[in-house]
Amino acid sequence: MKDIHPEWYPEAEVVCDGEVVMTIGATQPRIVVDVWSGTHPFYTGEARMLDTEGQVDRFMRRLQRRNEMAAEAEVVEVEDKTDPRNYTVDAFELGKRGENALLNADLTTVGDVLALYEEGGEDALLALQSVGQQAVIAIKRYMRAEGLIE
Repeated sequence: MKDIHPEWYPEAEVVCDGEVVMTIGATQPRIVVDVWSGTHPFYTGEARMLDTEGQVDRFMRRLQRRNEMAAEAEVVEVEDKTDPRNYTVDAFELGKRGENALLNADLTTVGDVLALYEEGGEDALLALQSVGQQAVIAIKRYMRAEGLIE
């Protein structure tokens, strides 16, 4: 059981900002620290921001990106509320089968379906695979309610 303990240094130096601030017993001859009780804001009463490897800068960049994304989302929401053509096809409430039929035909918004309807009428909608008469009635009812067609 001999020689299993690390070497003990009874006069190990604790170094902060390039100067020795105290000596203690340790398993290393020199310990470098960023903060000790003589510089810690809790003990000194002063506010001090520690920026280790740009953590504050990274946080501020992430915060700014999050705020930009939130602002963009608000703009999109405002546009969606003012123009029903920007709503997705689930606004028609056709159920999964009807929604999938429209999505498979690359019709993702109410505006896309409206353009197809204005171009070819009911026949254009009925020509889509898996779109039946009930779905066309529901689509037309929704577009009338929103004032998109007469």
